Amino acid sequence: MSSSERRYFENRFEDYDGRTSLQSPDGKIVEPYYSRIRAETHKLLKQCEEGFEHSRDDHDCSVYTGAGGMALLYMHLSETLFKDDETQKQQYLKNALKILEHSQHGLKGKRMTFICGDPGVLSMLVVLYSKLGQDAKSETCLSKLLSLSDHVCGGDPSLPDEVLYGRAGYLFSLLFVQQHLGAEKINLGIINQVCQAILDSGERLSKHERNRMPLMYTWHDKHYVGAAHGIVGIIYMLLQTLPAQSVQSNLRSIEECVEFLVSEQFPSGNFPSSLENGTDKLIHWCHGAPGAVHLMVKAYQVFGKDKYLSTALKCGEVVWSHGLLKKGYGICHGVAGNAYAFLCLFKQTGDPKYLHRAMKFAEWCFDYGKHGCRTPDRPYSLFEGMAGTVYFLTDILDPKSSKFPAFEI
Repeated sequence: MSSSERRYFENRFEDYDGRTSLQSPDGKIVEPYYSRIRAETHKLLKQCEEGFEHSRDDHDCSVYTGAGGMALLYMHLSETLFKDDETQKQQYLKNALKILEHSQHGLKGKRMTFICGDPGVLSMLVVLYSKLGQDAKSETCLSKLLSLSDHVCGGDPSLPDEVLYGRAGYLFSLLFVQQHLGAEKINLGIINQVCQAILDSGERLSKHERNRMPLMYTWHDKHYVGAAHGIVGIIYMLLQTLPAQSVQSNLRSIEECVEFLVSEQFPSGNFPSSLENGTDKLIHWCHGAPGAVHLMVKAYQVFGKDKYLSTALKCGEVVWSHGLLKKGYGICHGVAGNAYAFLCLFKQTGDPKYLHRAMKFAEWCFDYGKHGCRTPDRPYSLFEGMAGTVYFLTDILDPKSSKFPAFEI
């Protein structure tokens, strides 16, 4: 493949030399890196806020490309960059609430997921109203959010199961509320029903296709593999919901799916975008190794088999070599999203090599817009644009607490 055909830039960064100390005893990045990343984050945040105000579309309140993504970034900033400044912390929570209240009329009642649908806005409102002492409004939004479970669990054949548009994305909305307000905030019975609906759907398709996997999923008639539309994202979301009885009862089937996915890994360490597509080319969170890292690490934590961690580490190598994407700096299919693979591996292994790699990808992001990457359609959005890069840069300041937004609990 010629350099002009490649989807990535050559990675010219030196890999970790084993001598440099990167993390202080409190878990944060050491100086001078901490101050530099923080300064660059503030600079990009200012650009992002100005760009968002200038280009905002009040008809798009999604977390993916719309106002919901900026609200989620502001919630994140209140917990990271500004967590030690109570005034700033409260201001960013209020900023997030203002954005969501303004864009509520954009709720369409069509999509059932955190990233692309009403549940994302509703679950954030539940949390924000609660944190800002408006409990009655929080409960009203919670009722609306939970009422959607009837449709999600109703067996609608047109509703997919994947993270971006399907049942797994609705499941994340419930887990998001639990994460922020406590497990008791959401009845485990509802979570159990949603998991069961995802499992039943996968079992039905597997039997219909006489598939060797006990659970099988499609989106737009393709057997997608990756985190956004595919099996990786669905199984990962189920494994993040271990207390649910339906998940406990189906752990064997879930692990068989993980085993199958391990067998699909390319020699490079990457994964196919779909079972129909045998080409090794997409290295994004949404399709390929960067998203699969999260599942394989979780599978290792749950099932304890070394081969799952080995599969994740192999993913990490191809992300390092081919992960500086020409598509841009975002989290869905860009450099920041790929860097979360390193943060995931660092949290699991404690190996500073992965923190070094994440920091190098962060360094690449400091030169935002200077590499000749493609400009996304929504340049300031969370999943395609600058807001996602800012989200990642704040996470790397305290890497052990980092979580891929709208995906990792």
